[in-house]
Amino acid sequence: ASKAVSNAYSAFEVAFLDLQARSMNLPLVDLLGGAIRERIPFSAYLFFKYAQHIDTPYPPDSWGEALNEEQIVAQARRMIEAYGFKSIKLKAGALDPEHEVSCIKALKKAFPGYPLRIDPNGNWSLETSIRMAQLLGDDLQYYEDPTPGLDGMSELHKRTGLPLATNMVVTDFDEFRRSVALNSVQIVLADHHYWGGLRDTQVLARMCDTFGLGVSMHSNSHLGISLMAMAHVAASVPNLDYACDTHYPWQEADEEVIKGGKLPIVDGCVSITRAPGLGLELDYDQLGKLNDQYHSCGIRQRDDVKQMQKYTPDWKAVKPRY
Repeated sequence: ASKAVSNAYSAFEVAFLDLQARSMNLPLVDLLGGAIRERIPFSAYLFFKYAQHIDTPYPPDSWGEALNEEQIVAQARRMIEAYGFKSIKLKAGALDPEHEVSCIKALKKAFPGYPLRIDPNGNWSLETSIRMAQLLGDDLQYYEDPTPGLDGMSELHKRTGLPLATNMVVTDFDEFRRSVALNSVQIVLADHHYWGGLRDTQVLARMCDTFGLGVSMHSNSHLGISLMAMAHVAASVPNLDYACDTHYPWQEADEEVIKGGKLPIVDGCVSITRAPGLGLELDYDQLGKLNDQYHSCGIRQRDDVKQMQKYTPDWKAVKPRY
């Protein structure tokens, strides 16, 4: 129940802080204590993917298939050339672990000096996570959520010494307390959507500083309002130690709901301005279009199992998978 309340509260807090800042003719970040930085770094976020959905008439998207090393490197290169990202994250846990690690090795070779991260989404057992850690060596900036649970992450760190990051096993303050006692994670990926808003995200960052933990930020599919709210709180956090995650490059241009279209990502960064509030205005025509799309699509909740079974009929949700 507390997590549901935090999720709901965050949406209202962002909206009311935006309104308050507008009424005072201030950027929202000023209500959070002011900006430490005006340019917030983000990481190239890579995915294994098919060329197109199996059950739709839509043509393949412009990104194409990404299942092997060459295709993953090409995806990263396109991200870096288009947006200037200076670090790379690979979402994993979908294919054979050795293959996913080989893709990290290919990225290291193609982009020497770029910090690399891999995120198996808790789909690797402790034994698999240890084995992959031995293959990865010092290739990673951090190892994100390879195995489930606070105890599993604690044992993994104890046995490998690798810095472990999470947005899965530490998602509220009680889990934070338990993770510190177990030394489960060394980097916490904050997310104002489920941590209870922008100010609680600042509290989390201060707690990380107190206990010597690094801070980054988690992303899921989001539009410009969410991304800019994330940018404002990231601008206010002194100890933002790592480039943040974002799925934003994967959003199509015609899916945005703010005037002026998609927010620019330049040199791997999103910039905040001195405009009042979040500095954004809604495009009500676009909002109406997406609202109509929501009502017509028939999808009301995420169902990964159903989607995967379109490709592999006997697919079952098992964690850890490997």
